[in-house]
Amino acid sequence: MPSGIIVIDKPSGWTSMDVCAKLRGLLKEKRIGHGGTLDPMATGVLPVFVGTATKAVEFAENSGKEYIAGLRLGVATNTQDSSGEVLETRPVTAGRDELETVLPRFTGAIQQIPPMYSAIKRNGKKLYELARAGKEIHRDPRPVTIHGLEVLEQTGESEYLLRIRCSKGTYVRTLCHDIGEALGCGGCMSSLRRTMAAGFTLEDAVTLEQVQEQGGAMLMPVDCFFAGCPVFLLASPRMERMVRNGSPIPAPGLEPGQYRVYSREKEFLCLSRWENGELRSVKNFFGG
Repeated sequence: MPSGIIVIDKPSGWTSMDVCAKLRGLLKEKRIGHGGTLDPMATGVLPVFVGTATKAVEFAENSGKEYIAGLRLGVATNTQDSSGEVLETRPVTAGRDELETVLPRFTGAIQQIPPMYSAIKRNGKKLYELARAGKEIHRDPRPVTIHGLEVLEQTGESEYLLRIRCSKGTYVRTLCHDIGEALGCGGCMSSLRRTMAAGFTLEDAVTLEQVQEQGGAMLMPVDCFFAGCPVFLLASPRMERMVRNGSPIPAPGLEPGQYRVYSREKEFLCLSRWENGELRSVKNFFGG
């Protein structure tokens, strides 16, 4: 059965789950998950984990992201992006200099109020379901981190492209909305392209059409996701049996941290953490 990672350049109009459903059909594999939701209007990097590689999804979901976002000033919508209903238009007196002046307020550790049009659940109901029913409820602010925020270019009289590097859980459309409010004219997100997620970039991404043509040949091995971790090669069949049985293995003299553990035949077995002279498995990738 196919197993590995494929980075899709998600087309606009598709949900992340739409992409997974399409890949289940193309790759003939039910076990498929993605590493971070993209809104339907967004495009760009969507890491997809197939087969045994789905065990790595939890590591991908917690990673940082990078986006190129369109900011449209002077317009506020109910979804905080240009796909929604326009609630208000206001004159825009701020230019690029004023925009760049307020960006430091939104850099670093900040608090965001999640939008009503989101998949967050409250009492078993998703917020967007409540919003579509005309309801709005209180949402507590959530901590997120904006690692980088800059204006790339001005694309229209009141439109800009921003580059955003941020933590898990950041709503870029809320960021655009809040920047517009800080400028006194309102704002919404007019476009969104994810350029990096889980360490993968657009250079790693392929289209669904390419997958349709080449199938499982496009899958990358799951250990490439942990390429930043050093390799530990098992020295004996006994050590391999210990790993496969879930036992820690002696490994004196290593630096603290995580390691990619391989069999003598170079099969990737698990991601392990070194502590007190032993390697203990964090997640196994053998079998299945």
